[in-house]
Amino acid sequence: MPDPAIPPASVDPLAVPGLSSSAIAAPLAAVAPFERWYVLIVMCLVYALNIAARYVVTTVFEPIRLELHLTDTGAAFLTGIPLALFYVVCGIPIAWLADRSNRRNIVAASLVLWSGFTVLCGLALTYWQFLISRIGAGVGEAGATPPSTSIVSDCFPPERRPMALSVFALGAPIGAWLAADVAGGVAQAHGWRGAFLALGVPGVLLGALVFFTLREPTRGRLDAVVGAGKASFSEALAFLWRQRAAFHVIMASGVCSLWGWGLVWWTPTFLLRAYGLNVAQAGAITGHIHLIGGILATAGAAWLMSRPSMGDPHRVLRVLAWVTGCATIPSIIAYWTDSLWLARVMFWAYIPAIYFFIGPCMALVLNLAPSIMRSTFTAWSVLVGNVFNLIVAPQFVGFLSDTFGGIHGADAASLRWALLVLAPTGFWATWHFVLAARTVAADMQRAVSYAA
Repeated sequence: MPDPAIPPASVDPLAVPGLSSSAIAAPLAAVAPFERWYVLIVMCLVYALNIAARYVVTTVFEPIRLELHLTDTGAAFLTGIPLALFYVVCGIPIAWLADRSNRRNIVAASLVLWSGFTVLCGLALTYWQFLISRIGAGVGEAGATPPSTSIVSDCFPPERRPMALSVFALGAPIGAWLAADVAGGVAQAHGWRGAFLALGVPGVLLGALVFFTLREPTRGRLDAVVGAGKASFSEALAFLWRQRAAFHVIMASGVCSLWGWGLVWWTPTFLLRAYGLNVAQAGAITGHIHLIGGILATAGAAWLMSRPSMGDPHRVLRVLAWVTGCATIPSIIAYWTDSLWLARVMFWAYIPAIYFFIGPCMALVLNLAPSIMRSTFTAWSVLVGNVFNLIVAPQFVGFLSDTFGGIHGADAASLRWALLVLAPTGFWATWHFVLAARTVAADMQRAVSYAA
């Protein structure tokens, strides 16, 4: 048995039981640095527009709610659940298709589709038009992240994937900044519909760039052992269930989304109600933190994951547990205090942390999956994260806010208490990171053995 402290990327394929000589991969394929980094940067931009199109509704949530005469619960349903339901329903089948066909074409088509429906959100004049447009955007966004991360994994070897996926995750703070600061400024100047138009049109152009300038990489070309054939949906699901570390990493990532992104979803509305800010002012407060703090946290994660010591997955999971657990404390203080100054300080302490986990968790999930199942594994991770983030968090907080508001309706105080119920869930995510560390080395070895 190999030493469990040795990362799976270092395991000699010849030592895998039952491995025939025909299954041994050729030496790691040479990938030109320009090619791998160009692919990574373009995929990062795709991810940025994905995040921006998804979360722009949080910036203009209050104007939409007021124009359509909705409660907090009703507005949360309209802006979150239609996209999320179709995102999660379509995500698994599209990911299964991505594990069996051309991933570049799926990314390009998905980008054009969700960007087009984002434009239609800006053109919507009624509740039902907006609802249908959000559903279309959800279908399109479902085809983005799983094939994108799978493509990136075939441009970087296993030991460099945590670094590469952390760079890919830079799309999250850039996208959140676009959705908060840029879209907030556009909405203040041109109305909330202008924010959707400003984010939808560039996506159509980027979709064309993906289709015409990227090529589909050979699947698993940089793995120590290249998987043969194609896995069925049930086969991939059964293998995922046996990978206990993968289960806990997916749950930890999902609960981090519930905690961090759930709080961020409601923060612009909270700032409007609690401190009397306008849309542009609230967007500027969180937008700068997303852009500067998020990029610093993501870049810091990329640098840290590139260190030789981070070749040990146990250490990666311990770092993620400490960062998430420590950041949960200021996330509670941010919504407890009545001081805008202190709240801003606490935002700077916890919002960057919600970006730190993205890249390393993506890489851990990919390394816990055989190459023929990576899009499917990622899709399950995305599904869990978006159920927590786009369905549970908006509806849960909206319901609590309306309930705490009573007959007088939701207000700043009721929303504050609802957010204080959500904030401690960061400790739940920390617990899953700790559990994942117990079996991660053995499960990574199982993924390598399966490819044989």
